[in-house]
Amino acid sequence: MGFLDRLLGRTSVPAGSTGALEAGEEPLAVATVRTGHLVVTRVGLWVPGDEAPQRLDWHLVSRAGWDGENLELTVAEEIGTAGEAVLLADVAVRAYAVTEPGDVPSQVNARVTGSVRSAHHRVLPGGGAWFVQRAVPGRDGVVLQVRLEPGTDHEVASAVAAEVAAALPRR
Repeated sequence: MGFLDRLLGRTSVPAGSTGALEAGEEPLAVATVRTGHLVVTRVGLWVPGDEAPQRLDWHLVSRAGWDGENLELTVAEEIGTAGEAVLLADVAVRAYAVTEPGDVPSQVNARVTGSVRSAHHRVLPGGGAWFVQRAVPGRDGVVLQVRLEPGTDHEVASAVAAEVAAALPRR
């Protein structure tokens, strides 16, 4: 970290640890992992990729765990919409062996859990779903995310998600 970065309270990022940052997407914390670096920003977590760093947007990180050595993330993708609700499915569990964690574990925890305004599980045919109201960086208000468990009937989940979204007060 350079003198000017320390003086201004900025986080220094090793070259090649992120892609192009959005306006206002300033690095908040950096951790060293065996394959490169993890970089926390307001928008997401930059992780090493096969060819280039990749950003995991906070609203698509379903869970995060830290055991003192490894950071494990469950990552979802948007699979559709139902009214105002966004349907999600978990697609990957990513684990990073962290050699120098810095503030990254606490920042990840704060950003993943801090964005959740409410969460409720509902049993549905074939499985169930988590109905989560979540703040998303760069958007006003909250978004209703419905994270389907494997095997859950997609049509039933979509209908229930649309009903729930319609019943929520507009923010």
